[in-house]
Amino acid sequence: MAATRTADETPRRPGGRSARVRSAVLRATVEELVATGYAALSLEGIARRAGVNKTTVYRRWGTRENLILEAMLDRGARQVPIPDTGALRSDLVAYGRAIVASTAEPEVEAVVRAVASIGDDGSGLAAASREFWAWRLEAAAEMVRRAVIRGEVRPGVDPALVAEVLVAPIYFRLLMSRQHRDVGFVERVADLVAALSAGSPHHG
Repeated sequence: MAATRTADETPRRPGGRSARVRSAVLRATVEELVATGYAALSLEGIARRAGVNKTTVYRRWGTRENLILEAMLDRGARQVPIPDTGALRSDLVAYGRAIVASTAEPEVEAVVRAVASIGDDGSGLAAASREFWAWRLEAAAEMVRRAVIRGEVRPGVDPALVAEVLVAPIYFRLLMSRQHRDVGFVERVADLVAALSAGSPHHG
């Protein structure tokens, strides 16, 4: 597996030919996963689709799980950036809407469903998924930390948990209930999360 990233790190973006190779390989990883499924996914197939030598892929990434993780992190950073609107509710709405838009893309939805279908929690893909979500939720927690400083959120709230409470219903509707995930839904979830974050802690 790839080395664990901290929340303030972003996927590396090397320049020149290296950047072009990286972009082609990450794009090919998602396309190959959609086309073949996780069970049949191979570094050779990814290299062939990307038009690069397989030794380049082996040397740089080593395993298909490392590739999937980096592809997910790269897409997440580009398509679902952490908003800074100046208010928690609007940050939550913007973040939720970006997640809905990203996961509505067929290739992204295919990756999400592939990860959700894992039966072995000890698999490489499960580990990559855990690392991805640890990184993304910690990054999203910055929205809540800023809100604490502004006085919108009571001190002592777990910022990463607040981000998780926002994200969970969006993915539940995608994977389980198959209900609409429109703007109104995202706003209702954001309203609830913002209100719970601002309220007094529950005791008893």
